[in-house]
Amino acid sequence: MVSGSVRLQCDKMLPHHDLGPRGRAPRVALVADLDGRELNGMFVLSRLAAFLRGIEAGERRGLRLRERVVIMPTVSVENGQGAGTRPIVRARVASHRRSGERSITRAVMELTQAAYYRVDIHPVSLDVEELPHLSLYAPNDDERASACLFGLPAVIERPAEDESTPDLVRAWRRSCGGENFVIHGGQAGGLQTGHCETLFRALVAFLDRTRIIGGLRLVGEEEQLRYFGSRQVAVVRAGQSGIFASSLEVGRWVQFGEELGRIHDGFTGRVRARVTAPVSGLLVSLRRQPLLGKQDLVARILAPDAASER
Repeated sequence: MVSGSVRLQCDKMLPHHDLGPRGRAPRVALVADLDGRELNGMFVLSRLAAFLRGIEAGERRGLRLRERVVIMPTVSVENGQGAGTRPIVRARVASHRRSGERSITRAVMELTQAAYYRVDIHPVSLDVEELPHLSLYAPNDDERASACLFGLPAVIERPAEDESTPDLVRAWRRSCGGENFVIHGGQAGGLQTGHCETLFRALVAFLDRTRIIGGLRLVGEEEQLRYFGSRQVAVVRAGQSGIFASSLEVGRWVQFGEELGRIHDGFTGRVRARVTAPVSGLLVSLRRQPLLGKQDLVARILAPDAASER
């Protein structure tokens, strides 16, 4: 195992783990926390690096790391150290922010473009909790087939130029072959350990099923995988401002008309509106930041039948 860094134009260093056989191109590259708020991704990838490092050191009997793996848990630097330090993006002055982000993307590309599989654990929002799931952007047949290897409950296919497409994925698609995946899970800015465990198991399962790790025996039942198109994502928005409260958990199936939560008046406490499901389907996203304005996102539901924004 080699831990290293790639120099940026701003003279900062980009920390990463380089594990496995060095005489070949990386088989997979995994990236998280490019904007300094994806703590779930940082935590999961740092644990994964430790797990693979243990395999390399012979601490996990019967397991073998067959292929080279590049892991970047976070874009954080302080005297060449990794996680727990100040993210580069936060350290930039506003006028140079976009330039700095482009510099980071170029450095990440330098580390990841040779890999056949590329995975970006990407935050969706500071306000919304996400059920761990995959997003594919204008996928090819190989990506569709490989998506099932993660064992996550849902895959959403989106157009290549969807507004939610991460910049790194756009760069991968323009410049690299291979297969690209985006994983969402949890809520940005916080740590949800249950979702982290799901993500960790998904990544280990993927490494096992692609034969990057040898000798692993997975246990436990897999969730049933379902594919959804972007037209099957029902987006629920607030009809008015207030305080949103919900006792539901992401990952459950809701029925048409079922109550998702209530919007309360912030001064009187009275219920101003009841938010209900516009379709039956899988609750994949739910607002956790209670203060909301009119038209703010409240929930996303993946519907087996085509759905529209409500």
